[in-house]
Amino acid sequence: MTAPTLVKSLKEMLLKANAHVTFKDAVRDLPAALRGVVPAHMPYSIWQLVEHIRIAQHDILDFSRNPDYKELDWPKDYWPAAAAPNNEAAWKHSIEQVDKDLHAFVDLLETSKDLFAPFPHGTGQHLFREAILLIDHNSYHVGEIVALRRLLDAWE
Repeated sequence: MTAPTLVKSLKEMLLKANAHVTFKDAVRDLPAALRGVVPAHMPYSIWQLVEHIRIAQHDILDFSRNPDYKELDWPKDYWPAAAAPNNEAAWKHSIEQVDKDLHAFVDLLETSKDLFAPFPHGTGQHLFREAILLIDHNSYHVGEIVALRRLLDAWE
């Protein structure tokens, strides 16, 4: 497989629905009153999942492009304490930031000269690995958003 074909495949996995819904589709038209609801027997709300996706994705992006990367404290720094967003602006900002950082990661893929070159500041990680990690992480938690929406009777 050539590098352009590999990058195209990774982009499609990151940006399109494929075998699952996209992040945008999973959060689209979610009533504000349900964003902070933690269903019975679940550890978090949809807001906490959205913020976790935003934080983790930004961390992966930062690690992938920043030689001065500073590791976050797991799990404290990756999960918001508040079950609900403070306001509509916070919700919209988080959704927009997920999209912005996802496209910034795609830009890294498109401009990379070698997807498999280890990052000098890592322990053998490379951009291809981080792309697969991002695909896996986001699709897992987007699936959880859909499951929570089903529990909240807010999914068709």
